[in-house]
Amino acid sequence: MIKLTVLYPAGEGSTFDLDYYKDKHVEIVNRVMKPARFDIEKGIDGQPFMAIGHLYFDSMEAMQAGMAGPDAGEPMADIANFTNVQPQIQISEVVE
Repeated sequence: MIKLTVLYPAGEGSTFDLDYYKDKHVEIVNRVMKPARFDIEKGIDGQPFMAIGHLYFDSMEAMQAGMAGPDAGEPMADIANFTNVQPQIQISEVVE
């Protein structure tokens, strides 16, 4: 299993609309990228990230297909609708 983690850094002046993320962005990501699962974490005050999204894919090929589809730019273009920060990305292999 492959996990794509999207981290939204906290900082002075940074914003994150969790309701928009849950209600609209997740739908776009699910439709376009087709992860097997999508988990959301909300950072507790004082932590380095406001929110974290975890997208799970059955294989690297499934993740790559989701990132290369005809609408692949739509989730990236939507980021400005819920945050003013540049997200950080980590791709990992789940081992247990």
